[in-house]
Amino acid sequence: MGFLRIRTTVDERPGRLASLASALAEKGGNILGLSVQPDTDGTVDEFVADIPASPEDVRAALEEAGGRRVLVLPASAHELTDEPTRVLLLASRLRATPWRLPEILRELLRADDARWVFGSDVSGMPDPTLLTVPVASRRSIRLRRAGLPFTLTEAARAAALVRLAQPPADQASGDRSIRLPDGAEVQVKPLDPLHREAVRDLHERCSPEARRFRYFTAMPTLAPRVFDRLCDRKRGHTLVAGRDGQFVALASLIFTPDPGIAEFALLIEDRWQGRGLGTALARALLTEARDLGFAEVRATLLSDNTRMRRLLLSLGATLNYTEDPGVLEARIAVGVLAAAPTL
Repeated sequence: MGFLRIRTTVDERPGRLASLASALAEKGGNILGLSVQPDTDGTVDEFVADIPASPEDVRAALEEAGGRRVLVLPASAHELTDEPTRVLLLASRLRATPWRLPEILRELLRADDARWVFGSDVSGMPDPTLLTVPVASRRSIRLRRAGLPFTLTEAARAAALVRLAQPPADQASGDRSIRLPDGAEVQVKPLDPLHREAVRDLHERCSPEARRFRYFTAMPTLAPRVFDRLCDRKRGHTLVAGRDGQFVALASLIFTPDPGIAEFALLIEDRWQGRGLGTALARALLTEARDLGFAEVRATLLSDNTRMRRLLLSLGATLNYTEDPGVLEARIAVGVLAAAPTL
């Protein structure tokens, strides 16, 4: 005797499920789990059964009982857990660790593999053993399950779990306050196209060195196309910090073509450097990246930017030289982000 996972499509007619159950019973099967899923051309019935018959005999019996596209695969006792309880436990894990979304989706659908991909379209001929679940406009998760096609119901379950990992739509819309270690308080808000002049003034007040550390060149003003790109929330999220009617810092989380990876960069007015503002803004961006489902955040910096190096190391980053000996790359796994006060 052994556990089998059995899936078949049937026409939506009264008595079809009973016919399938009777066919399994005639083969000595004991049904231990049952799932009924609507699909495009009928209903998909899925059983987990303890049955002595061979997979070939089970397949033939179900086809005779009216089953179509019958699949019979080995199963394990792990698949006998109560399904609602299992899903609730996965949802609880996801709320606590949203950056593990691919791993949890893989467990939800008992897939063989789950990984970040760029975009949401499947290239080439459709493959029913691949499921692409959009997470955002530029990021998706691709799941693979050899030998067992995904159903529309499973795609809907995956999409629902992804929505659970998303922060509320208005989470980043309101102003927040940061109180620095020296007692100073600044207001933080998302960058808006209306802030163009205030951002221009911030750049003009920054020293050439501060701008060089941010842009790798002493850019006196921010080019209009660069400002427009920073305002585009499909490309990233940018925060500005202000005090007494002036912006004193700009912090950007930039989406990249690499699935699951974002970049971040900071520009802080010279007189506000060394006061903890950069650390607070970096933590805010890393938390936002984690809540959006990113697995890693990277930053590129000049090797002589010692203050930024200290900041990144304090956040748990690993630093590596690039092909340019004057440029470092920092990598931060957002899942190990140290706890920080809520802004």
